[in-house]
Amino acid sequence: MGRRRQRERSLWEVVLPDVDKMWPGALRRIDQLIDDEALVEVIAEALERRWPQSRRRGRSGTPAEVVLRMLVLKHRYRWSYAELEHEVRTNLVYRAFARIGCDAGPDAKTILKIAKALGPAVIEQLHQRVVALAITAGVTKGRRMRVDTTVVETHIHYPTDSSLLTDGIRVVTRTLKRIEAVIGRGRRAVRNRLRSGQRRGFEIKAFARSPKTRARLVRSYRRLLATTRAVLRDADTMTRRVGQRLRTVDDRTRRRLTRLQTQVRRVRPLMRRVIAQTRARVLRGDTHVADKVMSLFEPHTEGIRKGKIVKPTEFGKLVTIQEAEHQIVTAYTVHPERPADQTLWTPALDAHEQTFGRLPDLATADRGFASAANEQAALDRGVRRVVLPRPGSKSPARRAHERQRWFRRGQRWRVGCEGRISVLKRRHGLQRCLYHGQDGMERWVGLGVIAGNLLVIGTSAPP
Repeated sequence: MGRRRQRERSLWEVVLPDVDKMWPGALRRIDQLIDDEALVEVIAEALERRWPQSRRRGRSGTPAEVVLRMLVLKHRYRWSYAELEHEVRTNLVYRAFARIGCDAGPDAKTILKIAKALGPAVIEQLHQRVVALAITAGVTKGRRMRVDTTVVETHIHYPTDSSLLTDGIRVVTRTLKRIEAVIGRGRRAVRNRLRSGQRRGFEIKAFARSPKTRARLVRSYRRLLATTRAVLRDADTMTRRVGQRLRTVDDRTRRRLTRLQTQVRRVRPLMRRVIAQTRARVLRGDTHVADKVMSLFEPHTEGIRKGKIVKPTEFGKLVTIQEAEHQIVTAYTVHPERPADQTLWTPALDAHEQTFGRLPDLATADRGFASAANEQAALDRGVRRVVLPRPGSKSPARRAHERQRWFRRGQRWRVGCEGRISVLKRRHGLQRCLYHGQDGMERWVGLGVIAGNLLVIGTSAPP
């Protein structure tokens, strides 16, 4: 049964000495800020949609306000779920902030399941409400807007064709062995080819260091591809056997076999794509293969080049971060596929107008967003000062335009977006997403942005 709020404070919590003096100032103001009925109601409604009649039936669940506050703590301090459980249980301030008091708090698995049940749409609603609280507190008024893009990496190792093939051999073989333990071996047992694949992987790493060993490198790749195809043939055979046995086993075994069969069916097409891109790159020399697989475990990962010297290629998803004055992130977008930066300018203006009910007086972005059409679109909408520095050679009139004092001041203010993105990555974990899937990426980015906004509001708003 869903609950909105935690119970009243006990007498022991009230008379406990010096607890209120231990609160950090920013955390105290965040506590007052998120004591908002609309924020709690968003989470409560999402939790009640998980099961029919959960509003009135069932045992009492974790209160919505406790869920909200524990997720804020987690992404404020970059804790894992296990660390979150430990810190909240052992720290009086965090117990008071999470509204647990003297009661038993939820464990790590409970918070994990609840966080997954919320979904990206609920996190977006929470973010919009936090921005509305910032506007109400007078922290931001929407007079300025700056927008930039960054890459949030997925939690994968550096992808190479050999490592992807070895990963596929390992995952499929392990799953086939589990299926074989349930339904028994057929005319021949499933052969474990993992050691053979790992040896070929070690050979490829050694031969790739020198151009003189190109022929041996190609030979090792051919042997690794042959091993991978043999594993896929075993997977096809085992999938047919599972389909025949599902009609004769009990319900518990059927559920287990169905789950294992689904895992095999999910990995098989990815492995075939890896085989195709390996053949194209190694055997035919074609390095520009469309729709490359970067990970078997996070297949939505893209290889994105942002022109960085230290890290030429980043593996993750492109994220748009949009700010108003005083470093309040008013909108974020996790793009399923990387778009051109120029196509993101008009949606940013629309999002700003929807949030504040007005267009900004100053709108700025970097050279990737610049075009004559984007600049004219902002001016036609009523933006007074548009700061979009043009790339490449410029006419004398354009150079004079970009040398104006207000234009250069806008450029200096735009640079702060880089600092805000850096803070989100270092302090709130947007460097690398530890959740799985596209939905997990959106939840991770959204919760990190919410934690960052709450901290900014807590340090900017008057006490």
